[in-house]
Amino acid sequence: MPSPLLFDTVSDYAEGVAMVRLKSRIGYLDGEGQVTIEVADDNVTTAAPYAESLAVARVGDFFGYLDRTGHWAIDVQFSLAKSFSEGLAVVKGGTKYGYINPEGEWVVEPQFDLAEPFVDDRALVKLADRYGYIDPAGRSVVAATFRDAWSFSETLAVAKQEAQYGYLDLTGTMVIPAQYDGAFNFSDGLARVRQGRQFGFINPDGTMVIATNLAFASDFSEGLVAVLQDRQWGYMDQTGEWVIAPQFDYAADFSEGLAAVQQQGRYGFINPAGDWVIPPAYTNAGPFSEGRARVQLENRWGFVNRAGQLLTGSGFKDQANW
Repeated sequence: MPSPLLFDTVSDYAEGVAMVRLKSRIGYLDGEGQVTIEVADDNVTTAAPYAESLAVARVGDFFGYLDRTGHWAIDVQFSLAKSFSEGLAVVKGGTKYGYINPEGEWVVEPQFDLAEPFVDDRALVKLADRYGYIDPAGRSVVAATFRDAWSFSETLAVAKQEAQYGYLDLTGTMVIPAQYDGAFNFSDGLARVRQGRQFGFINPDGTMVIATNLAFASDFSEGLVAVLQDRQWGYMDQTGEWVIAPQFDYAADFSEGLAAVQQQGRYGFINPAGDWVIPPAYTNAGPFSEGRARVQLENRWGFVNRAGQLLTGSGFKDQANW
């Protein structure tokens, strides 16, 4: 086993870098393992991946945003902050949620009891005990009348009417009637739904494509879905046919052509044919992103490339601060 896996905590790669933490030091590695961004403020305790060139970071009980040099772009001041999406970020000011721009200016004043990032120019918000949607100017586009709702995904959003779930379009019209005991986001053109304790999949017309006879399933990714059968995980295609027979203790979604799976207590990566590309050697593993995946061995984290090579070269070993 190549060594060492150096870090206490890492994130997935995003926008060319991945967050790493070693003891009290936090920085970001590029794809070659170089620490290209070192967080300047020693008081930062956690930091998120970059999104739209800004990264949420925490000092004590409050949050701000780092720029690509590791310095504060938006000062620590919010009791909660989420990553930027479509040019705006959810933050909590006082007891309410609103939205700021990359300069830290309020675009939508804090007024919501909960709020989610923008997707397709729509953001899910909560007023009292009801959910609705706003546009980027803060105007209500779908009235807050739903007892439960999710953010949009592939132009449709889960919403609850009475005791069951259906799907809204961007205008707020319930285009797939509320008829399911549970419903989840669309992904790869299909959405997971639940009737009783069984799961299946529908298309955007509401047609049942895979019958609700699955004990459990994840969401589709890259044309395959992880499905649990008799306490073992395998993968089905979009017709409901087994492509990789159930044989794993755990199976994650495919990402960049590979999926992390667990067998006999160890994680490795398989391809869509079910062949091992990276043998199971790790105690934990994340998805591939930008050609790298985070992996854990015992209590340390690092990264592997698609060939299974650990990113352990001169990049961080030769830097005094690390």
